[in-house]
Amino acid sequence: MQHLSPPIAVLILLSSVALCAQVPGPSTPQDSAATADPASNGDDSSDSNDSGWVRAWMRIAAEARASQPHFVAPIVTTHVMLVQQYRYDMSWQQDPNGTSNYGNSRGLEIIPSTRLEVGIFPPAYVVHQRNAASGFGDLSFQVKFRAFSGTEGKRDYFVGFFLGGSVPTGHGPNTLGHAVLSPTFAAAKGRGPWDIQSTIGATLPTSGTNIVGRTLLFNTEVDYRIKGKIWPMLEQNSTFWLDGPLSGHKQVFVTPGLVLGSFPLAGTLHVGFGVGVQTAVSSFHQYNHRWIFSVRFPF
Repeated sequence: MQHLSPPIAVLILLSSVALCAQVPGPSTPQDSAATADPASNGDDSSDSNDSGWVRAWMRIAAEARASQPHFVAPIVTTHVMLVQQYRYDMSWQQDPNGTSNYGNSRGLEIIPSTRLEVGIFPPAYVVHQRNAASGFGDLSFQVKFRAFSGTEGKRDYFVGFFLGGSVPTGHGPNTLGHAVLSPTFAAAKGRGPWDIQSTIGATLPTSGTNIVGRTLLFNTEVDYRIKGKIWPMLEQNSTFWLDGPLSGHKQVFVTPGLVLGSFPLAGTLHVGFGVGVQTAVSSFHQYNHRWIFSVRFPF
């Protein structure tokens, strides 16, 4: 299976996003005129038709955003809101192999309807300094469903159900070797400048449970909004093994972090940055002092 390198993938995506960013918003006079009667001009070019579906897609995304709070994406915890962005994360951690991860199971997230988000996350490239071969990991995905929500001033909350998973596309130590499904319940609540986002889910291998093991995942993030652009935050990230080789073990991390942005680039295209470090607070842990750097391109 061939994979695009992370820099090339980012450039291709940004080119597409920049095209979308030039499309006028749903409230502009140009948009109203263009959508009043699509069949009124028989000479419309294929470019006009293309921009029409792009405008419709962007209107759906705008409507979805207007139906929920506007909390920032955490560093580790899955963002509870429906989002439309490309995200690229990198991490470096202390473990026996000295592992670096480029991609970190992040990627493209789009909003195809007002209640759904679909995410496709290309295989990360994992580098080991010793004792293991470097290479690409597994392809992963996620679908989010917004069940209930209220914007700021209207109870400021979100409740949703997510289904993620991964496909074993990697090799050697960089793959689980089995497909995994990950159902998740997510909720968030805001109060003034404070926001809290929480998820509880599980990883359920479709085969090889005795090798991979099933886990229960619990994450909670609290952040404080400063002028809408600076977001100091603190997360707890917990994993509990229910069976498999690590049955009965648990690991818990505390992750302080900071997110800046987002800042406008062109049209609806923005950019934001985040940094955090996972520090183990449980006696058992597979790694420690994991630094994470995140760049996000909402559009």
